[in-house]
Amino acid sequence: MDNQTLDLEIPEDIANNLIEFSPERRKQVFDFVRFLAQQQEATVNPTPSQRVLGLHQGMGWMSDDFDSPLPDEFWLGEA
Repeated sequence: MDNQTLDLEIPEDIANNLIEFSPERRKQVFDFVRFLAQQQEATVNPTPSQRVLGLHQGMGWMSDDFDSPLPDEFWLGEA
């Protein structure tokens, strides 16, 4: 991996801690940053799930008179 300089506003104490960390600990920090970036990308651009045709077949029903006109009592609010 190439060392690059980035123009970031990193607090001085954090930068000093990174410098003082062992290479193994720095790798853990960088891996965690990559993990957070992946989580953010998944949140911003979630992959759409594929729909499964017939998954809930037979679980719903519709009354035989579903498309019949409703009685006047329904429209007038009478019980």
